[in-house]
Amino acid sequence: MNRWSFLLIAPVVLAATPAADPAPYVRDVAHSQINFVAEARLVSAHGTFDAWDAEILFDADKIEASSLTITIDAKSINTRVERRDNHLRSNDFFATDSFPQIIFVSKSINKTAADRMIIVGDLTVRGQTKTISIPSRLNFYDAERNVGRVTGNFVIDRHEYGVSYNSSMNPIEPEVAVQFDVAFQAKK
Repeated sequence: MNRWSFLLIAPVVLAATPAADPAPYVRDVAHSQINFVAEARLVSAHGTFDAWDAEILFDADKIEASSLTITIDAKSINTRVERRDNHLRSNDFFATDSFPQIIFVSKSINKTAADRMIIVGDLTVRGQTKTISIPSRLNFYDAERNVGRVTGNFVIDRHEYGVSYNSSMNPIEPEVAVQFDVAFQAKK
């Protein structure tokens, strides 16, 4: 093979070289949260989940190659009212003895702007799995320190997940607004 032949096949060899895989990251526990608001006649119930984890594979150069799995301990629900929290853990709502986890697994991440994306994935609550789309924002990514932050907001219909309890005295809206804020750092 002469040197000209090599120059002709070099671009093919370079193009066939696989891209780097997304790197593993972990959530920064102190700077991450999952919150929700459920509207009812008497009060807007604001809450959070205190125990959850995230498996993050992130590629800053190709966001579409990234993925996210969030696993929430359903018993860790916290609305700052113990009686309400215990009711939410019961079979009327999350049935946490039978369904101890709420899980979100991304299926695709579609970049829509420099810092915007739609995360599509399966959300499982109380054994019911539905595919949802979450408008999200990459608030920042610092490649030198390998840290970043992504946020998103979405609304689910709780009835679609078998969470259909209602009270005649204090009717609860079917829509629940959810907000997540995940700060992440390279896994060590």
